[in-house]
Amino acid sequence: MNNQVVSRQRVSDHGEVYTSEREVNAMLDLVKQETERIESRFLEPACGTGNFLVQILRRKLNIVVNRYRKSQVEFERYAVIAVSSIYGVDILEDNVEACRKRLLDLFEVGYKKLYKENIKIECLKSIEYILSYNIIWGDALTLKKVSEKKEPIVFSEWSPVNGSKIKRRDFTYENLLEAEKSKIPGDLFADVYETDPAFLPKPIKEYPLTHFLRISDVE
Repeated sequence: MNNQVVSRQRVSDHGEVYTSEREVNAMLDLVKQETERIESRFLEPACGTGNFLVQILRRKLNIVVNRYRKSQVEFERYAVIAVSSIYGVDILEDNVEACRKRLLDLFEVGYKKLYKENIKIECLKSIEYILSYNIIWGDALTLKKVSEKKEPIVFSEWSPVNGSKIKRRDFTYENLLEAEKSKIPGDLFADVYETDPAFLPKPIKEYPLTHFLRISDVE
């Protein structure tokens, strides 16, 4: 987005100001190695329409294309892993919807360019499904979703297992932040700790192993 401010009212109410693409990439270059690691997880607690997350995913997908484009199934598998590593929270519903759409469109355009009529609807559904859980309408300060019930923000961890399988586990944002105090940096869901293992984040729900093209079939 070229405009850095949507409206004065939104700036006043929510402090909403967008960062330009040039500034985003300059900041991401400071952690360039991590942005180009397919499985490295990123969380933007005030993601807006996704200016940072889009550029992170673009870098990850470039790596996936360069390494795996000769094998469609490998490209699909690693693209799903790349998308599943992107997390965001925003307090404005329209921002959340726009962010999800931008991330999905970024993947879909590149996917169709590579494989044209051979693309799989199941792959697009898996990507869309993951984004519906990874980009959340919530308040990162209160750690709650924006709803009447004020439910806690919950993030899903999507871990590749045995090549084509995905293991999903759900964690509350609050629990992850508590664990953050003791974990080795570099992984939102890291389970390797230098100190007390009591700080290991505890999942609130686990799901059966599922093929990466069937993620949306399991609830």
